[in-house]
Amino acid sequence: MLKNKYLKQWSCIVSEHMVHLSIPEAVGLATWSFGMVMTKSSSLTQVSRFIASINQEKPNTVRQRLKEWYQEAEAKKGDKRCSLDVSSCFAPLLLWVMSLLPADIKQVALALDATSISNKFTVLSINVLLAGCGIPIAWCIVAATEPGSWKGHWHKLIELLKGVIPQQWNVIVACDRGLYADWLYELIVSAGWHPFLRINHQGTYQIPPDRSWRPLTEVVKTPRQSWSGRVVRFRTNPLECTLLARWDIGYKDPWLVLTDLEPSQADALWYGLRPSTECAYRDIKSDGWQWHNTRLLSPQRAERLWLAIAVSTLWMLMLGGEAENQSPPSNYQQLPNKHIVFSKPINPKPLRQISCFLLGFITLIADLLNGFSIHLPRWSAFPPTPVDAFYYSNSS
Repeated sequence: MLKNKYLKQWSCIVSEHMVHLSIPEAVGLATWSFGMVMTKSSSLTQVSRFIASINQEKPNTVRQRLKEWYQEAEAKKGDKRCSLDVSSCFAPLLLWVMSLLPADIKQVALALDATSISNKFTVLSINVLLAGCGIPIAWCIVAATEPGSWKGHWHKLIELLKGVIPQQWNVIVACDRGLYADWLYELIVSAGWHPFLRINHQGTYQIPPDRSWRPLTEVVKTPRQSWSGRVVRFRTNPLECTLLARWDIGYKDPWLVLTDLEPSQADALWYGLRPSTECAYRDIKSDGWQWHNTRLLSPQRAERLWLAIAVSTLWMLMLGGEAENQSPPSNYQQLPNKHIVFSKPINPKPLRQISCFLLGFITLIADLLNGFSIHLPRWSAFPPTPVDAFYYSNSS
């Protein structure tokens, strides 16, 4: 039984958006995520101690309950126990994020990325990119030393989200050079989304109807240059696509990005959203949940704990984003599309004194000290960062 009123309020919000979970699963998710936020830690010991203190329970009782939440069925005591199917939460999690965006938003940016935790795990994740931050919405965790291709994992993750976002929405999916593959490009297109995949500078391309092959190193030769056009890429297994190129001052190399969008419908600047994934890892690790210190050894248990990490991240980012909307508005959205601000070197980090994620913590603490209820409002506008404003205000 939940005794603390704020934990009860958060449990109701979680249950409202995760209706497919059983009551124990939803309460466990709410308890884990509430404890993570309040302790800024994903440590079982710290979270269980905190929950026991506010819920008037014995620490060991809470610890066992929280531990069983991410354990497999055979490790739990009692009959008719089951394992939490974390993959069933990916679509509801994405819908939850979308329900909190401004009502006029009809596009979203996703990123596929991989991150390692020392020699324990490799996390393959799909993140929603928002306000210079990222929210994990689907993931797979494998042992860091596990051999084999990641193709099957990415295919499963994308299939689990396929059809969740309305067809009329514009969805770009960004990946860095290390993940590029022709099958990934095709997989993203088959989901009804638009790949935004960065490629290396080696190799050649054609500009139809010219059949001569040109080196990619000559697309843009110096900083301050950009180019876009329909091309054929790769001599072997040729791919007809759009090539976007942009080289900003301060960058060692230009961005070369492949997409299925027409050149007039896309801008290489949108790739500037992808570094938000790095901010997401910072939030999940040092700024937030101290995930890099995890003592878990099982990838399956880690995947379930990541559900609480994702929900905690969503909570803080959404609170911080709406709090930022209460500040004096940026004038980015009032600027013409060709304004010089969009031609300047791209700074992946938003020009803020504090991240949207950390602002969420401050907002929550202030609300609780002022006696306000736990709430998660819909954003009234999109928190302004240069690249976010350019993509979310100008996509077709």
